[in-house]
Amino acid sequence: MSAVGEVDETFVVRAVRAEEWSQVKALRLAALRDPLAHLAFLDTYEDAVARSDSYWRERTAGAAEGAAGARQIVAVGPGGVWAGTATVLVEEAGTTDWAGCEVERRQGHVVGVFVRPEFRGRGLTERIFAAALAWSWEIGVERVRLIVHEDNERAQGFYRKVGFAPSGVAVPMAGKPDERELEFVLEPPLA
Repeated sequence: MSAVGEVDETFVVRAVRAEEWSQVKALRLAALRDPLAHLAFLDTYEDAVARSDSYWRERTAGAAEGAAGARQIVAVGPGGVWAGTATVLVEEAGTTDWAGCEVERRQGHVVGVFVRPEFRGRGLTERIFAAALAWSWEIGVERVRLIVHEDNERAQGFYRKVGFAPSGVAVPMAGKPDERELEFVLEPPLA
């Protein structure tokens, strides 16, 4: 039995498998129902729930174990409960990112971070990030970044706690010119 505030070691943190698309879909839909989803995700529950099963199959296969350009990490607990997730997208130098900015260095871009409320504050998010970062460094990215809404203080606090720092880059929100998203970055550990 784990102490209060700790995650039971029976949680397995690993890459998703292509055939787990229905679990990926269910966890994403749960994320989009979070009270801060409007600050954390560029997607809505209504849009996501309307997508076809083939969309979810393709999305999952593209970030599953063995995929080269992305990796989705998931925490699976006792009874098969999917407790949390984060995805790393690989952005190659010389390409353009989702916001239309040129990517200067080969980097990982963390997206889709979510842990179910009942599992927050117990170390599970740290374990998910550790696995995501380990994969990123293993494939040789030069840095890892993420974008966080300027008003999402909960997420910013966590990202600082695990070593990310603001880069000074701010991106205007699509369709919301009064709101900004901030880039946080993490350099690889010294060898």
